[in-house]
Amino acid sequence: MADFESWPVGNFCWTDLSTSDVKSANDFYEKLFGWSYNASPMGEGEFYYLAQIRGRDVAGTSRMPAELSSQGMPPHWTTYVAVADAEAVAQKIQQQGGQLLAPVFDVFEHGRMAVAADPTGASFAIWQPKEHKGYRVAGEHGSVCWNELATTDTGVASAFYQSVFGWKTEDSGLPEDPEKPMKYTMFGMNGHNFAGMMKIDPSWGPMPPNWGIYFAVNDCDATFALAQTLGGKVIVPPMDIPTIGRFATMQDPQGAVFSFIAM
Repeated sequence: MADFESWPVGNFCWTDLSTSDVKSANDFYEKLFGWSYNASPMGEGEFYYLAQIRGRDVAGTSRMPAELSSQGMPPHWTTYVAVADAEAVAQKIQQQGGQLLAPVFDVFEHGRMAVAADPTGASFAIWQPKEHKGYRVAGEHGSVCWNELATTDTGVASAFYQSVFGWKTEDSGLPEDPEKPMKYTMFGMNGHNFAGMMKIDPSWGPMPPNWGIYFAVNDCDATFALAQTLGGKVIVPPMDIPTIGRFATMQDPQGAVFSFIAM
């Protein structure tokens, strides 16, 4: 078990799902990860659902706003970085070549946030906590354990995140092919790595830069099989990463992409 009460500034602190069918999505993840839900009113008959493990928050889910779905935005997971001053960080994001997709706004008494994109186009959110501090569980079955950036320009992305959040980088090679290991960059702070980055390979198809979410699971193959029976679609079948773990990447029945890994 790994319980948390708050997250240091600069660390990932939250993730949520914006989807076309909240009821069906909640049912999928409840059966897959064992989540329960606590509904929080958002006004006009809408709710934000706090997914929980052992009564502790692990993620959020909500219906995608009509203006986004009408523009063709697919269901998706968003990852959040903890900040002390959302306005100051939003300004820095723009100064460093990023853009604001949604300017800073209050989320009731819970906190302040903004949605942004880095200079390569990968989107993420920033969160200035008030009452809501972020994940209360991480690294346990059904909770977030890793964030991963796939991008077209690792140099530009690396410089951006170092400047905006003060992240440190550490390069390593993933031994996918012993003859030609993939370059993989770790992001972290204070000696703790919490995210990774790799360059999009043309062989992967028309993939846009994106931040991917990894959930911890006890058994990758069992979770993969269960996800398929629940209507999940395969993107990457279970694969081993030597010395690290076994992972898979899928789409939920509404189309949101997520990964899971047994360390």
